[in-house]
Amino acid sequence: MHFSEFDLSQSLQKAVGAMGYVEPTPIQVEAIPPGLEGRDVIGCAQTGTGKTAAFLLPALQRLLQDQRKTKHPRVVVLAPTRELVIQVAGEARKLAGRTPLRIAAIYGGAKMQPQITRLRRGVDVVIATPGRLQDHMGRRNVDFKELQVLVLDEADRMLDMGFLPDIKQIVNRMPRQRQTMLFSATMSGPVMALTHQFQQDPVIIEISKAVPPDAIRQALYPVPKHLKTQLLVALLSQQEVSSMLVFTATKQEADIVTRQLTEAGISVACIHGDFRQRERLAALEGFRAGQHRVLVATNIAARGLDVEGISHVINYDVPEHAEDYVHRIGRTARAEADGDAITLVTPDDEALIYRIEHLLGHKLERKTLPDFDYDVPVPSWAKPSAEALLRRTSQSRSLADRWRSMAGGGGRRGRR
Repeated sequence: MHFSEFDLSQSLQKAVGAMGYVEPTPIQVEAIPPGLEGRDVIGCAQTGTGKTAAFLLPALQRLLQDQRKTKHPRVVVLAPTRELVIQVAGEARKLAGRTPLRIAAIYGGAKMQPQITRLRRGVDVVIATPGRLQDHMGRRNVDFKELQVLVLDEADRMLDMGFLPDIKQIVNRMPRQRQTMLFSATMSGPVMALTHQFQQDPVIIEISKAVPPDAIRQALYPVPKHLKTQLLVALLSQQEVSSMLVFTATKQEADIVTRQLTEAGISVACIHGDFRQRERLAALEGFRAGQHRVLVATNIAARGLDVEGISHVINYDVPEHAEDYVHRIGRTARAEADGDAITLVTPDDEALIYRIEHLLGHKLERKTLPDFDYDVPVPSWAKPSAEALLRRTSQSRSLADRWRSMAGGGGRRGRR
């Protein structure tokens, strides 16, 4: 199938061609036709599958068919992070570049006045984070009375980040008669509850389950917790790493790892929620341009991050949700390249690893790094009390037992 087979305007067809799109991806094949028909759509697809064009093209086509002039937005796209808003807005501007449609990106961490000016002059498409859009609603800078299309992008992540109250308040201000398209990497219970609240008879599309590409070489590296950064530095010195994305669980951990890598003489940048927008963009652009060999990021800050040519993804901390493991490692091995995904595993992580292996359907290879000293003792200041250690061990075993029971019996792990 080719994009020319979709019922798109000539201006959109030319824009698609100029962007190098020829054959639509599976999510685009399934989502664009019902989107063009005005149907509500639920799209379950992983990052990097082309879902942005899957909702932008139907939305833009609908606006081009309606020649009414209004200052108020007719399409609103909600996304969880500033980076994703900027990315979606960039693609929207390219697709609408041959049309009179006006695009606005609204997100926190940027000055309010330019956004106010843009909204009051009039826009057709608003792409926004929920929090900043709420701010503009409170200041009466935006009115949804002409709204025709609502898109919830990365719905699962917006729920994880606690945006549900904001989303509800925003949607309650919108016309009930509208088209709503929801896209998510996972179809969890909370996401399905969201669809029941906001959509009517949606077309459900599930393109790919959480299975990483075969081109990604996956491995676990068991390591004591106090030696994780030393092992990371050792991996950087022994692996052929052109660019490495390192995921940490918290902002504090990201700062510590960044400082330790810098002290080891490694060019590294960091992004997380405490950085200002211009600082995050500068770090990201430096990583894209090759000025930084390593980018350290929290899971939330890196959601929607799109960088080509990442050779290695490192899970410095094992993700709490098995689906996040697949999303993280999917940042490498793109565009028909191969890549490596390495997860640093401490004894406390075994329950989480079991969940990941259960999702993947196979056991992950465990490796050790030759010549690395795994026996360096824990510094006295970092040793937990005997009581804390006993409690942590008990909790870890309890969690592992619970997940084995949910997976269908404790003997399965030994048989794989």
